Amino acid sequence: MTGPGRVVGWFAPVLPDARVAVLRTVVYLFVLVDIHLFVADPVPLSRQPDLYAPLMVERLFLLPPPTPVITTTLYVVLVVGSLVAAANRLPRLAGVVVAAAFTWWTAIGMSYGKVDHDHLAFVVALWLLPTAGVVRDRWRCSTSSRQAGWVLKTVQVAVIATYFLSALTKIRSGDWSLTSWPNSFILTWAIVRRPHGLGQFLLPFPDLLRGMQWFAFLAELTSLVVLWLRGRALLAAAVFWMGFHVFTAAILYIHFAPTLVCWLAFAPLERLPAWWDRRRAARAARTGRVVDAADVRAS
Repeated sequence: MTGPGRVVGWFAPVLPDARVAVLRTVVYLFVLVDIHLFVADPVPLSRQPDLYAPLMVERLFLLPPPTPVITTTLYVVLVVGSLVAAANRLPRLAGVVVAAAFTWWTAIGMSYGKVDHDHLAFVVALWLLPTAGVVRDRWRCSTSSRQAGWVLKTVQVAVIATYFLSALTKIRSGDWSLTSWPNSFILTWAIVRRPHGLGQFLLPFPDLLRGMQWFAFLAELTSLVVLWLRGRALLAAAVFWMGFHVFTAAILYIHFAPTLVCWLAFAPLERLPAWWDRRRAARAARTGRVVDAADVRAS
């Protein structure tokens, strides 16, 4: 294979279309979780116009300041559009509508304070999933394509970029010094600011906290390696980052749920429908009921 062919093969590998269909369902259902649990305050915030400080994306696209009418409309659009897209119906139209509405909704929610980078990969996934178009037989599709591979690979890149760009931000904030951030007392400060969870029990051990900062910083800085891992090595990397986020949540109560959802782009999700069919068939066999092809398609 030639050089350009290898580049295309890396950025757009041939992957199962069913993997995109399953990921699409999970992502759009998570939109409903996100707007109710994580970025849940655009509607009440829109009643405080004096506190609104628009992000660059809002200024770039000349979006109007949020009002209760605008945010309530966005909420309704997100609920209806996400349910349609999660069913893999009208994937292009519903997908683009949800991507635009969620991007605006999230921008509003983050225009009144801190911008959370845990939504980076999730927003990228929302804009990419509509490009995959209609997937025949949806979750049980047996075909593969480069279009599916490009969507999944780009989401993977966005996931890893969340960590790598975080490391670069730490370097930049320390006047481009590799040692400034990990040698600081930022984790101690964060625990004092958030005095709950496991973190408060670690305050008497400043050297341990500094070691944890170095560990996290080096993990983020070398995270690009994950994009070239396969098999058990990739599984080990995924388990590591899952554990990393569980530990962060235990210490600081900071979750990265949207990023964790996007980690599913690395997983063989196309196996889930077959597993579910076998599970249903086994259950039917125990109860004496016959599961036919029509039942499988209806599910």
